[in-house]
Amino acid sequence: MKVLFISRATLFKDPGGDTIQIMNTAENLKKLEIDVDIKVANEKIDYRRYDLIHFFNIIRPSDILAHISKTHKPFVVSTIFVDYSEYEKKQRKGFAGTVFKILSPDFIEYAKVIARNIITGERVLSLSYLLLGQKKSIRKILKQTFLLLPNSNNEYKRLYKRYGVKKNYRVIPNAIDPHLFATKQTLVKDSRMVLCVGRIEGRKNQLNLIKAINNSGFKLKIIGSYAINQPAYYRACRDAASADVEFIENLPQSRLIDYYSIAKVHVLPSWFETTGLSSLEAAVMGCNIVITDKGDTKEYFEDMAYYCDPGSPKSIKDAIEFAAGNPPNEDLKNKILREYTWPVTAKKTLEAYHKVLDKQ
Repeated sequence: MKVLFISRATLFKDPGGDTIQIMNTAENLKKLEIDVDIKVANEKIDYRRYDLIHFFNIIRPSDILAHISKTHKPFVVSTIFVDYSEYEKKQRKGFAGTVFKILSPDFIEYAKVIARNIITGERVLSLSYLLLGQKKSIRKILKQTFLLLPNSNNEYKRLYKRYGVKKNYRVIPNAIDPHLFATKQTLVKDSRMVLCVGRIEGRKNQLNLIKAINNSGFKLKIIGSYAINQPAYYRACRDAASADVEFIENLPQSRLIDYYSIAKVHVLPSWFETTGLSSLEAAVMGCNIVITDKGDTKEYFEDMAYYCDPGSPKSIKDAIEFAAGNPPNEDLKNKILREYTWPVTAKKTLEAYHKVLDKQ
């Protein structure tokens, strides 16, 4: 079986959780003897070479429409259905923030596509997207896809609620590398050390985390590069940070182990998360997890994490203090190692492919 992965044009220039998901899924499918190629949306592709196309990121429908208009190959979609609208309406500054307050979530995404084209030169790959808009484009993709592959049941429910298209789906969980993150353990944790691993951007909400940490007695290490289209947000984070906050450039996962093994708490106070890959990694390494209550996180972490309101620095600080004062959650670690590893993800993904191709 030969499978083509297609994702956003900036997948490697501006890496995020989807980059990790795609790379690890491909690597583990290859171990199952599946031939996988990874392409970004603006590449020219010979579709005839593939049995199946696997798209990622339903909130970028222009990237998908551009390809399905050129081929009749069966395709599946890993939806990664992130909802940015609460952040855009409550936290976005300047003219865009004022305008976004009165726009629907789908029109906000449509406006951002146009803005990226004008400001950064990121091409709109599908002319039909410009005519249809965000909502109708996503509905068109949902109707044509052979199978949806959300990261959780809750993600599918949100997608169905928004777009009203009922579709067969298989949950493909986000995951960790058990060989990398389940080996090194530190018996003594630094109870005042707090980590936040992720791209520095408004949705990830590092600014409110910094406000929560400043002069609290905790030491915060923010590990990640800033989003290439949000330099002003990064500057605001740097300006707000006290001496208790350290910024560390994006690190490969193999080097994150040293930080996960020492820190007592990992925080991801995002305005939205489908999962929070770094939270899964940190939990396996013995960190207590503080995470947003927005999105699909509770399906993964249940009552084994400390939830915070991303709009409240006090809520974030209180959750950190609770997490720092309690022992690591072994039940959460065991659940992740049992259900959320890349080999498990690859196996479930391959089962989904067979379901599609068997119907062909």
